[in-house]
Amino acid sequence: MSAPDFQLDPRLVRRRAGRAATGYSGVDTLAREISRRMAERLEYIRIEPKRILDLGCGPGADLATLATRYPGVARIAIDSAPAMLAQARGEKNLLKRLMSFGKPAEPDFVCADASALPLARGSVSFAWSNLMLQWLHDPLPALKEVHRVLEVGGLLMFSTLGPDTLKELRASLPASSAEHLHRFIDMHDLGDALVGAGFSDPVMDMEMLTVTYTKLDDLFHDLRASGSTNAALSRPRGLVGKNHWQQMRAAYEALRRDGRLPSTVEVVYGHAWKAAPKVADDGRAIVRFERKPA
Repeated sequence: MSAPDFQLDPRLVRRRAGRAATGYSGVDTLAREISRRMAERLEYIRIEPKRILDLGCGPGADLATLATRYPGVARIAIDSAPAMLAQARGEKNLLKRLMSFGKPAEPDFVCADASALPLARGSVSFAWSNLMLQWLHDPLPALKEVHRVLEVGGLLMFSTLGPDTLKELRASLPASSAEHLHRFIDMHDLGDALVGAGFSDPVMDMEMLTVTYTKLDDLFHDLRASGSTNAALSRPRGLVGKNHWQQMRAAYEALRRDGRLPSTVEVVYGHAWKAAPKVADDGRAIVRFERKPA
């Protein structure tokens, strides 16, 4: 799981997400591509959900994808940043809502923390989460909550970022005791967390994507504009020296190929099912009797 000395500031995460909400659609190319690849994985999974949870919905770009794939199915959109939910709800576009007559019912929008979902046990058939788990230094409480709200036989599908994300930038930074960059959880640790949360048959896979930039400042712009800057409690609190940035820029420039600077993104995909429980909440074993076929 997360290193014991690495802790995120959840209030700072929410605040930065809120500031990024209005302009997020202009810098969400990577999130849209990962969502498309998640949707491709659904082609190989048979599920007919009765209620869908989009956990960490952000500005709601995945809600239309879920409505198209599962028409008529109720959707719940949850995010911890009110400004992101406002974008997802389309509060600033009354005309859009008025013209939605005859289209799939609007989702229920809920502002809540992933580790304390205001949903009843077994009330959801399918939980979808695109690029949310990396904002939790310990995903286990959130995974336990997802497990709780899923019905037996329900599915969790998610994407998150792995440790090699931004590896070029990490390697270019001078050695420091401060936490200059976000840490990301290893795929195998996430698999262990799924099992620890009670899920069965977890399936994990990973792929490396490379985003390229003409200049380093464009990478910094995308990170800031998407609210993806470092929120570690151990992050530097003051301005770093000029020499620090010059060394980092020079080291990163050495990676330039064909006029472009690379930035690696390690994308981790996972899905798992909620199986029938073997133990009751009070610890007693559950024994099931089935009628023998005639």
